[in-house]
Amino acid sequence: MTDILSKQNTKVSIAVPKEENLLKWDHILEKFKTIFGNDIYQSWMKNLNLKKEYNDYVILSVPTRFVRDWIVSRYADKILDVIKSFKKSIQRLEFLIEESQEKNEQLLIRKNKVTSIESSLLNYNRFSNNNRFDNFVVGESNELAYTAARKICIQSAHYNPLFIYSSVGMGKTHLLNAIGLEVGNSKKVIFISAERFMYHFVRSIKNNEMVKFKDLFRGANIFIIDDIQFLNGKEAMQEEFFHTFNALMEKNSQIVISSDRAPSNLDRIQERIRSRMSGGLVIDIQSPDLDLRIRILKSKFQEIKKNFNESYDLSNEVFEFLANEVTSSIREMVGALNRILAFSKINGKSPNIYECKKILKDFVNSNNKSINVELIQNLVASHFSLNIQELLSARRSRSLARPRQIAMYLAKQYTTNSLPDIGRKFSNRDHTTVIHAVKKIDELIKKDNEIRQSIIEIKKKLL
Repeated sequence: MTDILSKQNTKVSIAVPKEENLLKWDHILEKFKTIFGNDIYQSWMKNLNLKKEYNDYVILSVPTRFVRDWIVSRYADKILDVIKSFKKSIQRLEFLIEESQEKNEQLLIRKNKVTSIESSLLNYNRFSNNNRFDNFVVGESNELAYTAARKICIQSAHYNPLFIYSSVGMGKTHLLNAIGLEVGNSKKVIFISAERFMYHFVRSIKNNEMVKFKDLFRGANIFIIDDIQFLNGKEAMQEEFFHTFNALMEKNSQIVISSDRAPSNLDRIQERIRSRMSGGLVIDIQSPDLDLRIRILKSKFQEIKKNFNESYDLSNEVFEFLANEVTSSIREMVGALNRILAFSKINGKSPNIYECKKILKDFVNSNNKSINVELIQNLVASHFSLNIQELLSARRSRSLARPRQIAMYLAKQYTTNSLPDIGRKFSNRDHTTVIHAVKKIDELIKKDNEIRQSIIEIKKKLL
C-alpha cells in the first residue's frame, strides 16, 4: 500500500491549499456512511477527523493506535478513494494518534459507571452439560486427546499448552467443554472461542476497559480457547493473545487450544505464537473408524431416549447404514440420526433401510459424489479456461473475479464448509468476501443468461 502512510512525522514541504479549496469533512463523513454502511461508520469512520490538509495528502487523526491499525489494514484504500472523489489531487493519507477532548470528558463522567466485561463474558462462558467426559465415546482415533484432556484436570500444567486439532465435527469442542465442567467448581476457568475473544478485545478498546480485559483473561487458572484459526491475519489481536499467553504461562496456568489444523499450518499466525503453541502437547483427532461411528450413534441414541423418554428403538442395520453412509463428520452423522428419530417419532416406528435412504437422500448423494471446495474450484477453472493459480490469485479483473465468485457460490451451495472455511480455501479471503460473492451471483442468475448457463453446465459436471 504505497500511497497510504501511517507515520506521524513525514517531513515533506508541500503547500497548504487556500481556505476556499479545503475539503468539507462533514460531507466526506456523510459519504463514508453511504459507502461503508452505518455499522462500520459508527464503529470506525466517525472516529476519523481531518487534522491537516495539504495539496496532495491529508493528515487524519484517530483516537488510538488500535483504531489506526484496524482502519489502515481494512479501509484505507476506500477512504482514499472517497477523499479523491472530492479532491483528485489527494494522493495519500497520514494518520495521527490523538485522544479527543470529548472522549476524555466522557471517561471522567463514566469513571464510576464502567460496564465490566466480566458480567457479559460470564453470560457467554457457560458449559454445556451435554458435552461431558462420561458421554465422550473413545476409540483409537481420539483416545490420546481424551486421555490428555483428563490428565490436565487432575494435574494442571502437565501438558502446557495442550493443543488439539482436527477437521470440523470430530469432538474438539466436546473435550474442551468437558474440561471446563470437570474443574469449573474448583478453579477459575475461562472457556471462549477465538471469535468471541476478539469481540471482547475490540469492545474493551472502544470502552477503554483494557485493564479489566487483561485482568480477567490473565487471572484464569485454566484458559481454554476454541478455534484459534480465527485469529489468522488479525495482527492486533495476535499481539494481545501473545502477551496473554505469556502471562498465563508465567503463573503456571493451564492453556488449552483447539484448531482445525496443526500449529505449523496456521500460516497467518505469528511465528512466535506458533512456536509457543507447539511447545506443549499437540494432538490430532483422526476420523473415526466404522466401529467407533456405530458406537457414537448408539450412545447418542440412548441419550436421546433417556432425555426425552422415548420408547422406540432402531435396528443394528439402521445404525450400520448411518455409519457407512455419513462419514464426513461426527456432527453430520448425529444430524442424520436426528432425522431418522424425527421420522420414528412422527410415524411411531423404526424405519427400514429403504425409508432411511429416502429420509437421508441429500446426505447419501452428497457422500457418494464427494463434492468439496477443491473439486468445485477445478471445475470452474476448467469451464472458464483458467488455471487454479489464476482463480485463487489476488487479481480483481472481471475475467477472474466472476469465475471466483461462481466458485464461492457453488461451494456455499454444495459443501458443508462454513463461510470462513470457504474463504480460507480461496487464498485466505475473509468470509465477508464469500457473502458478497453469493449475493452477487444470486443477482446475476436472475438477469444474466450467460452466467446462468455457465452455472447450469458446471452443476451438471459437479453432480
